[in-house]
Amino acid sequence: MSSTTLEAPVKPAAITDARILMIDDEAAIRESIETLLTLEGFTISLAPDGPTGLDLLARNEYDLLLLDLALPGESGIDLLPRIKELRPQLPVIMITAYGTVGNVVDAIRAGAENFVQKPWDNEKLLADIRSAIGRHKAEEEVIQLKRTLKQRYNFDNIVGKSDLMLRLFDTVAQVAPSRSTILIQGESGTGKELIAKAIHANSPRRDKPFVPVNTGAVPSELLESTLFGHVKGAFTSAVASKKGLFEVANGGTLFLDEIGTMGMDMQAKILRVLQDRRFMHLGGTHEIQVDVRIVAATNVNLQQAVRDGRFREDLFYRLNVITLELPPLRQRREDIPLLAAHFLKFYAEENGTTERVLSPDALRILMDYEWPGNVRELENAMERGVVLSTDRTITTELLPAQLTGNTYSASILDHRPDASLFDLMEEIERRIIADRLERCHWNQTEAAEFFKIPLSTLNQKIKRLNVEIRKRPRD
Repeated sequence: MSSTTLEAPVKPAAITDARILMIDDEAAIRESIETLLTLEGFTISLAPDGPTGLDLLARNEYDLLLLDLALPGESGIDLLPRIKELRPQLPVIMITAYGTVGNVVDAIRAGAENFVQKPWDNEKLLADIRSAIGRHKAEEEVIQLKRTLKQRYNFDNIVGKSDLMLRLFDTVAQVAPSRSTILIQGESGTGKELIAKAIHANSPRRDKPFVPVNTGAVPSELLESTLFGHVKGAFTSAVASKKGLFEVANGGTLFLDEIGTMGMDMQAKILRVLQDRRFMHLGGTHEIQVDVRIVAATNVNLQQAVRDGRFREDLFYRLNVITLELPPLRQRREDIPLLAAHFLKFYAEENGTTERVLSPDALRILMDYEWPGNVRELENAMERGVVLSTDRTITTELLPAQLTGNTYSASILDHRPDASLFDLMEEIERRIIADRLERCHWNQTEAAEFFKIPLSTLNQKIKRLNVEIRKRPRD
C-alpha cells in the first residue's frame, strides 16, 4: 500500500477506489477539487458547511477528509475534535488561504494529517492525498489483522469445557499480562503452540511479533545463527549479515518449542539472554539488547532431564517461573465431542463441503480411544473423515485403522489377495510410516526418533516406498 495540470503521476490501483469527503464553503473550490479527484478515479462527496459534513461523516465511510479552515460559523479547527470523535482514524488534510505557522500548529495539534495552502499545486495535492490514504488503508489492514488474530486466539476459540481446561484458561488469563517467562509442558499434539499464541494475544505485547521456532527441528549447527543472527563472514556460507529471531521478536514474544531437545552449549547461551537480555551475533563483537518475553514448550520431563544431566538445572529454574501443564486428550474425554465437531466444521468449510456429523458408533469409538497423538491426532482423523465421506454422516468405516482396531495386514490381505509376500510387506511398511508421520504432524525428525532410525534412513524409505508427504496442518 502506498503511500497546475490535471495530469497526475501514475498511482497504485489500490488507492483509486478511495472515498473522499470535502468540506468547503466556496462553490468554485468544491467544483475544482471534484473535477480533479474524479478524473483521478476517486469518489468524492461535497459539503458546503460543517453541519452538512458531520452528517455525511455520521452516515458514510470515507478514506480521507479535505477540510477548509475558514468555514462559516465553526472553523475547521473547531470542527476537528467532533470529526475525530466520529472517525478517530480518518486522516484529515486542512486547506486554507491563510497558511500561517500558527494555523499549521493548531491544525496538527487538533489532529490534522497535513496542511495545504490555497492556491495549491495539483500534483503535490494529489501526492499528499495518496500518501494519507495509503497510510490510512495500511493502518486499517493492520487493525483488522490484529482483530482477527485476537479473535482466533481468544480463549473462546480454544475448544474445551472440561474442568482441567477451564482451570488452564483461568491460569493463562491471569499470567498473560505479566512479563514472566512461561514453560508449557504437555505431550506431543496437545496444543502447546496454540496456548502460547493465546498468551501473546492477550498480553500487552499483542501488537508486537509472535515468533515461533521449533528448536528440535533446526540442526544444532544452525540453531545459534537462527536465534542470534550472524555477521557477514561468520562462517563459510554467511555471505551477508542476518538478524536472529531474538531481534525479530524484539518487543514481542519468542516461542521456543521442543526446548528439551536443545544441546548443552546452546542452553548456556539461552540462559545468558534470559539473565541479561543481551547477546551477540555469531561472529560479532557488539552486544545487542532486546526486550523479549520467552514462552518455552516441551514434551519431555525437564526435571528428569536435569537429573540425567541432559538439561541445565539453572536454565530449568529460569524457565520454570510459571509452568502450564496441558492435559493429554485421554484425561479430558468430555472435550472430544466438542473438538470433533469443531474440526469437522473447519475442514468442511476449508474443503467447500456441507458440514459433517459423526454417527453414534463413530463417536463411541472416539470416546473409547486412548489418543496417543492427542488433539492433533483427532484433528487428522476428522480431516480424513471429511475428505473421504460422500454424505453428511461419518461412519466407523471412515475412521483411521488405529481407532477401529483394523490391522494393516488384515486390510491389505482383503484388498490384495494375489500379492506376493514381498509386496505385502512393502505395503505394510508404507502404511506404518505414513501413519506415524500423520501422528507426528508430518514431522520427519520426530517420526525417525520414534522408529529409532536415522533421519536419512527414514527419508530413503519414504522415497523408495513412495510415501506421500502432506503439509503440516495449521494450528
